[in-house]
Amino acid sequence: MTPFRRVAMLGIGLINGSLAKVMRREGLAGEIVAAARREETRARALELHLCDRAEADPAEAVRGADLVVLGVPPAAVGPVAAAMRPGLAPDAIVTDVSSIKAQVVRDVVPHLPTPGLFVPGHPVAGTEHSGPDAAFDTLFVRRRCILTPIEDTDPAAVERVKALWERAGSLVDIMTPEHHDRVLAITSHLPHLIAYTIVGTVADLEEQARTEVFKYAAGGFTDFTRIAASDPTMWRDVLLGNREAVLEMLGRFTEDLVALQRAIRWGDGQTLFDLFTRTRAIRRGVIQAGQAYVRQPQANGENG
Repeated sequence: MTPFRRVAMLGIGLINGSLAKVMRREGLAGEIVAAARREETRARALELHLCDRAEADPAEAVRGADLVVLGVPPAAVGPVAAAMRPGLAPDAIVTDVSSIKAQVVRDVVPHLPTPGLFVPGHPVAGTEHSGPDAAFDTLFVRRRCILTPIEDTDPAAVERVKALWERAGSLVDIMTPEHHDRVLAITSHLPHLIAYTIVGTVADLEEQARTEVFKYAAGGFTDFTRIAASDPTMWRDVLLGNREAVLEMLGRFTEDLVALQRAIRWGDGQTLFDLFTRTRAIRRGVIQAGQAYVRQPQANGENG
């Protein structure tokens, strides 16, 4: 793919930092400019060579850029888009890495001089760690990246963003923002909500019981704690920003949970056996799709 002359990374944490490393490795950017509110984040991004220049003002960061990547928590995407508007070139491609898409489209499009150059995106990859120090250039290898172009998005812009993620090692899918949010509500957002709830239940136990949970934690509970260690700001924004789809899936889960509770109470082993048989088949499907979690320190889909 043709390298971008200047790429502006608005937000330089795990996802944008990892993408910056990929662009360095693959020679996909002549210059990388990062924007972050905190001075220590900007300084650290420079120390790690994630960018060539770091700015506090989004408008200054995007000035002269031909690609802008919005990598801030979902609730901040709209305000950052508004802040970058004075410096944004009309021919700049704008994309993002948010875990929700319909709200992001509504929040960003009004601030763009050329809405047709907006290519919303979601790399379904990450870890429970955050900040520039968490970035690594193989984060996206064989992970899905979903692009959700709007009706009048320029196909050429979509192709350039798609090629970028493919160079990062991602498997790229394209769907509507609304379909994305419904799919991710069940595959990622609801599981995170459940993990936070289970770990929160443990936190409310009396001290002795809590100590024993820590001591005898098995693999299942350990996986829940890993997921529940994800960035609280981002996940608050995700669940509120995709509330309709999340509430729909949460309602269905609650009904299934009540049915499971009833089966246990009445000793209905067949119902339990049938459920566990079906879920094993789902697990095999996930493995065959190449999306199974591999137990390595940095191989989890937390930006879901």
